[in-house]
Amino acid sequence: MMRKIACSLVLLLGAFSAAAETRVPQSQSEISLGFAPVVKQASPAVVNIYAKIVRQGRANPFFSDPFFQDFFGGGFGAPQPRVQNSLGSGVILTHDGYVVSNYHVVGTATEIRVVTTDRREFSAEVVLGDQESDIAILRLNAAEGLPSLNMRDSDHVEVGELALAIGNPFGVGQTVSSGIISGLARTGTATGNARGYFIQTDAPINPGNSGGALIDVNGDLIGINTSILSRSGGSNGIGFAIPANLVAEFLRQAQAGNDSFVTPWAGMAGQHMSADIAESLGLALPLGVVVSDLHDLSPLAEAGLKVGDIITHVDGDEVNSPAEMKFRMSIAGVGGTSRLTLLRGEEQPEIDVALIEAPETPPAEETTLDEDTVMPGLTVARVNPALIARMGLLLSQTGVVVVDPGPYGGRSGLRAGDVLKAINGEVMERSGDVVSVLTEPGRRLQMDVLRGGQVVSLRFRL
Repeated sequence: MMRKIACSLVLLLGAFSAAAETRVPQSQSEISLGFAPVVKQASPAVVNIYAKIVRQGRANPFFSDPFFQDFFGGGFGAPQPRVQNSLGSGVILTHDGYVVSNYHVVGTATEIRVVTTDRREFSAEVVLGDQESDIAILRLNAAEGLPSLNMRDSDHVEVGELALAIGNPFGVGQTVSSGIISGLARTGTATGNARGYFIQTDAPINPGNSGGALIDVNGDLIGINTSILSRSGGSNGIGFAIPANLVAEFLRQAQAGNDSFVTPWAGMAGQHMSADIAESLGLALPLGVVVSDLHDLSPLAEAGLKVGDIITHVDGDEVNSPAEMKFRMSIAGVGGTSRLTLLRGEEQPEIDVALIEAPETPPAEETTLDEDTVMPGLTVARVNPALIARMGLLLSQTGVVVVDPGPYGGRSGLRAGDVLKAINGEVMERSGDVVSVLTEPGRRLQMDVLRGGQVVSLRFRL
C-alpha cells in the first residue's frame, strides 16, 4: 500500500514539473499576452502638459536706496523676470475637456499648452487648484469629444494589484511602466508639495510623470502620480499617487464653479496613536486618532466629542492619522455628514458630524495699511477659524495675524502667519488696533509676535 502511494506521489510531482517547464508559445493569443489592450484603451486620455511660469528675479539690495536710484536712474537694480518651462502629464476626466494634473506642474503657470496622443494641441487654464493636495483641475479651451478615463473607487484598491503608470518621463514621450500596488494610506512620506494620503506603487515614476495616470488592469484610473522617494531624482521603486476618490471630489467642485478647494473643517487637533500612548490608555493595539484639542466652534465638539476621545473610523473606514482623517472627510465633501466611530473607555459610540466650511466668526476684518502708516502694504486680519485653517494656526489662537508683511514689514522681519501680540506694549486684538498704533508718530517700534509657538520681539528705529 505504501509503495502504491509513493508511486502516485512521484507521478503527481512529475506532472507538476512538466507543467512548469518553460516552453515556446503555441498560439498567436499566447504570443500576444500582455498589457497592450489596456494601454491602447487608456493612453489616449493621458496628455502631455507644457507650462510656462514667469518668476520674479531677486531685487538688487541697493534698489530701494534713493541715492542709487537718483544716480543710476529709476530702472537700476529692478528685478528681472525669468521664464521657467515646466513639463508634466495630465489625465482627461471628461469628454468636454476637464483635465487633472499636479499643482506643482501648472498651479502658478501663466501659459499652459496641452498635447494629446493624436498630436492635437489645446490652450488651457487652471480652474481649481490646491497646493497642499498638489492637485490642479484644468479646462481645455474649445474641447469636445475627447477620450477620458473612468475613475475607480480607490477605497477598493488592494495591495498586490497590478498597476500601470502612464506619463511623459524626462520628456521622452508617452511611456508606460508596470508594477504593483505596494501600500495604501501612506501619509507624511512623499516629497514635493503634496501633504496627505497616498497610494504607493513600485511602477517606475520619473520627472515628467507627475500628473500622469496610475491605472489598474481594467484601464480604470486609481490615482494621479505625484512624487517619489529618491536621492538621485530617478525612480527607486517607491512612488506615490493621489487616490482617485480625492480627484473625483476636486472634479465635482470644479464643475460646480469653485475657484478654490473647500475642505470640511473639523476644528480639531489630533495625534497619531503611538505604541506608548496605546499602552498608557490600556489598549491592546495602537489604532485611531487621539483628540488633543477642540475649537469652541468645532462641529465635532457640537456633536459631543471630547478631548481624549479616540476616533477609529470615519464613515466605516479605519483612520490612523490626522491626514487620513482629513482625507476621509474631504472626499465626503462639504454639506453632508460623516459618521465617526469612537473609542471612549469601554464604549464604542458612533456620532454623526456635520461637514461644514471653517466659519468666518468673528469677522476677519482684513486690512491693508496705507501710506499714512509706518508700514504701508502690511496686511493684517483678526484670527477666526477660516484663517486658522488657511494659515495653519493653533486652534486656540486669537488676536491679529499677519496675512502679508508687505515690502516694509518683510524688511522689518515680519512673516505671513506671525500673530501680533503687542506693539509698543499695547495688546493687539483687532485689525484696527494695528492701524491705530502704526499711524502714530514715533522713532522706535517694538513688535511682540508669536511665531512657531514662541514669542519673538522685533525692535527697530523708524
